[in-house]
Amino acid sequence: MGVLNVTPDSFSDGGLHTSVEQAVEHGCRMAEEGAQIIDVGGESTRPGAAPVPLEEELRRTIPVIEALSRYCSACISIDTRKAAVARKAWRAGAVMINDVSAMTHDPGMADVVLETGAAVCLMHMRGTPETMQQHPTYDDVVREVRDYLAERSRYAPSLGIGHERIILDPGIGFGKTLQHNLELLRHLDVLAALGFPVLVGTSRKSMLGMLLNGAPPNDRLEGTAATAVWAIQQGAAMLRVHDVAPLVRFARTADAVKAGLAFSAC
Repeated sequence: MGVLNVTPDSFSDGGLHTSVEQAVEHGCRMAEEGAQIIDVGGESTRPGAAPVPLEEELRRTIPVIEALSRYCSACISIDTRKAAVARKAWRAGAVMINDVSAMTHDPGMADVVLETGAAVCLMHMRGTPETMQQHPTYDDVVREVRDYLAERSRYAPSLGIGHERIILDPGIGFGKTLQHNLELLRHLDVLAALGFPVLVGTSRKSMLGMLLNGAPPNDRLEGTAATAVWAIQQGAAMLRVHDVAPLVRFARTADAVKAGLAFSAC
């Protein structure tokens, strides 16, 4: 999954793809590099980010999705907490909804997922982007995240949303300390055991800066790759990344090692 933020304030690529032309060019490039999904977001969910008004989020995202659906080979995902944005994105060509609130922010989101037939990613987040990093605490982060995602994955089918349309995300960096993030990565197999595809997004995140002597976001490729390979070994099915080409190579190699594949030179 390639990250395409059409925002002025995202932590890593804010302001880089604010025109439709820039966004579509970057999205198509990521597809050519191997991204199977392009995740379009018009509201930053970095720590401390303020909410974006509905009309502004629509203005940023819908023209980009319309163009990508015409010119890009990858599937399109909309990264939003708002039902109205998700519905219009689906009409524009999106086939997946990536909701960091796991359908709790907007009471209409479940109806949109049910009516459209879109896939939905349910993520764990403690608090909101504005508050989530204000002293997050857990008694047992792995158990609590697992229990939350288990509850949300039961709730969705109870509404008629098919099991096969549900993806789970532990929410690395969303209301977690560095230690919490590392514990979740170490025990991703516990989440994979819930029986749904697990999406992992560590790309360029601040936890990597902490581990890499303060490296800035654009200098965290090695940390992203290390956590991505580990996630694959622990059962992750999807990786949400900024640097698609190198991560595709890392992922293919890790997949081969995990599967025990042997390649012939002939």
